[in-house]
Amino acid sequence: MTLPQPRVAVIGAGPSGLYAAAALLAAGYGDAGISVDVLDRLPAPYGLVRYGVAPDHVKMKSVIRVLQKPFDPAEVHFLGNVAVGRDGGGAPGVPLEVLREHYTAIVHATGSSVDRALGIPGEELAGSIGSGAFVSWYCGHPDFTELDPPLAHPGVAVVGAGNVALDVARVLAKSHEEMAGTDIPDRVLDALTRSGIRDVHVFVRRGPQHVRFTPAELRQIGELANAEVVVHDDGLLAAGIEAPEDRRQRQNLEMLTRWAAAGGSEGGTKPRRIHLRFLRSPVRLLGEHGRVSGVVVERNRIDADGRVVGTGEEETLDVGLVVRAIGYSAEPVPGLPFDERSGTVPNVGGRVVRDGEPVPGAYVTGWIKRGPTGVIGTNKGDAAETVAALLEDLPHLPAPAHPDRESLLEALAAYGVHPVDWTDWLRLDAEELRLGAARGAERVKVAELAAMLAACRAEAEVS
Repeated sequence: MTLPQPRVAVIGAGPSGLYAAAALLAAGYGDAGISVDVLDRLPAPYGLVRYGVAPDHVKMKSVIRVLQKPFDPAEVHFLGNVAVGRDGGGAPGVPLEVLREHYTAIVHATGSSVDRALGIPGEELAGSIGSGAFVSWYCGHPDFTELDPPLAHPGVAVVGAGNVALDVARVLAKSHEEMAGTDIPDRVLDALTRSGIRDVHVFVRRGPQHVRFTPAELRQIGELANAEVVVHDDGLLAAGIEAPEDRRQRQNLEMLTRWAAAGGSEGGTKPRRIHLRFLRSPVRLLGEHGRVSGVVVERNRIDADGRVVGTGEEETLDVGLVVRAIGYSAEPVPGLPFDERSGTVPNVGGRVVRDGEPVPGAYVTGWIKRGPTGVIGTNKGDAAETVAALLEDLPHLPAPAHPDRESLLEALAAYGVHPVDWTDWLRLDAEELRLGAARGAERVKVAELAAMLAACRAEAEVS
């Protein structure tokens, strides 16, 4: 028996969505395989790789060569500039129930983009920013082109013990020359170049033996042309700390011990400093005229049960910007159940469940499925699990009411949604490469949404 070709939409063109699309292609379902569309609310693909990986992490961005493979021979169709279930930051959106009429199944891979709050007084002040927003700004995300973080003050506080906190500190501390060769947008590069920042304070609530930085990331802040590292650990490293069992934590501890013994990574000869302040937690932000003017931090200790306990001893630092890098949560997907506590869509192995029962044709992968954990490669196995569940269900799922692409495009147009395809994206890609060549970089991102769409459609309008 010849099986009809199923149509599957993957919502989200980041690593989790693109790994799912590749797995669907490789499934070899029936005679014709599976027709796969990847939808994204932005005109550019690659999600977190494009807008979450720091501009100077060129090697990490090379995973794009793997992620783009299904698009090159047009095995997967890209539909960018398509917001689903909401307005997408100004762009018209299409209701999820409308999409369901055009696809056998839908895989949601929309990630976790909401910054978690510290929950301390003063957090609402201007100059208090989540790392998701700040990273999106310096990575050229169109939603954050107007963020305009205050960079004139010499002091900055970064709160967090993970790689994102180090990314933020490193980008703020780098010289113009170090950043000009990356894909950072011109407007952001100009703002960082004019920055008056001299001291970046990274607050870690636990001790130096507990940090979860990757050693490579930690090493990078000790190799900056424009900044040295100063370790503040209350003398713990000098007194000696038992080596952790985890290899990466041991490597971090060895680096931190060397820097602490030397009084800094480079002996105080550079114009900027990254201060690593251990056993410290912000307890309130101070403000003047509605803007951050300082941060009060409390000294911590670790009790016998391994818990962080405040000592009551406080210190005030003069800062004009506070960036919290303490994790992310997801936004609810209209039309799907949502667990506010975990920030995920309830699921079993990638099958969306409501009140304990599977929702036919609805699947999740990536952070919206498991929460904001793991590295880029984690999404590959995660997507494989979800696709396996989808394939198992596929023979029992009803065919879509409108299975042809023309009816889909008509439905999108009815909601004011006009997609860009892969050829359109390649025009934007070429424009970014052109801008990069002019600045001596591989590429320079086009950040404003209107400019992105203009680049996507420029040649098509001329022809």
